[in-house]
Amino acid sequence: MGDYKIPQTAKISVLTGVRKMEVKELPIPQINDDEILVHIEGCGICGTDVHEFKGDPFGYIPVQLGHEGTGTIVKLGKNITKDFSGKPLAVGDKIVTGLRPCGKCEVCTKHPEKIHLCEGGEIFGLMPGENAYFNGWFGEYIKINAGGVVFNVSDMSLDLRLLIEPAAVIVHAVEKAKEIFNFKHDSYVLIQGCGPIGLLLLTLVRTMGVRNIIAVDADKKRLAVAKELGASAVIDITATQDPVADVKALTGGLGAEMAFQCTGSPKAASVVWNYVRRGGSLCELGFFVNNGDAKYNPHLDICNKEIKVVGSWTYQASDWIQACEFLKEAQLRGLPVEKLITHRYGIDEMNEAMEMNISMQGSKIVYQNNNI
Repeated sequence: MGDYKIPQTAKISVLTGVRKMEVKELPIPQINDDEILVHIEGCGICGTDVHEFKGDPFGYIPVQLGHEGTGTIVKLGKNITKDFSGKPLAVGDKIVTGLRPCGKCEVCTKHPEKIHLCEGGEIFGLMPGENAYFNGWFGEYIKINAGGVVFNVSDMSLDLRLLIEPAAVIVHAVEKAKEIFNFKHDSYVLIQGCGPIGLLLLTLVRTMGVRNIIAVDADKKRLAVAKELGASAVIDITATQDPVADVKALTGGLGAEMAFQCTGSPKAASVVWNYVRRGGSLCELGFFVNNGDAKYNPHLDICNKEIKVVGSWTYQASDWIQACEFLKEAQLRGLPVEKLITHRYGIDEMNEAMEMNISMQGSKIVYQNNNI
């Protein structure tokens, strides 16, 4: 157990207006016996953070964003002795945290395995809790409120820890996909969209032993990373006249058996049906916010093909445990998941970090606390 000198104030980055992040230095809150104070090491920037930055679709401004964070426990409420999985917790441990269910609704009381569907739940740095500040990971310290789901990840490097939250998203998506598709080593799996989520998903499917993975995107750099992470083939939609024909050529003329749509683009969501063979399956995980309507043909796209479709929404608490194991497995297999982190920014550079994310010039953009 380490001894930490906790300052009286700390910097946090707050979204105070559209495309306007400001640094505030405020008193660090006290914690009670059911709370945790964490010295933040870093936090990934999610596409959802960018949606809020660009237009405040959730109506949260002013808000402290950041939900892909990790850091060191510097003060621990006496009632907290272990993490969600049962691991002991102590001052000095490295943690990640995601969900904070309300604990009162029907989902929480009767279906705790589905707490990600809790209507009154919170995601730190995304769905604000009772404290407006020190509730997100874009800052130097965060207070983990009572009921927050916490995981001890002291055995993982900082870069791997920064990928745990998005990895939990794709673990959940694959678990949902398993409800409608039986993954086999020779399955033809297509992933549309090679942003951080799509590339992590590709890596997870590869660690499951699937050999035939087709990555579809419009960015040559991202497709190159997809090859490094295990894609058997890549399709650059800007360099082909007929990507659907390309997919069929790679799959014996039939199309993909399982497709994942990861882009958040209605246009892409309209096209993905064309990549799937008759009797195939589709998992949609690209839309956390309402980006508009997508078109499909009920006869040609669903009925005639008998396609099975499932949606994926965030993650269950247990998905975080598997996310950690997946990242460790990827590392053991020599799959360079850490390469997804391409840019790092300090707390005074959060506007630049957000704009870099919007530009799509990198992959995973992260905030890193240089005061650690």
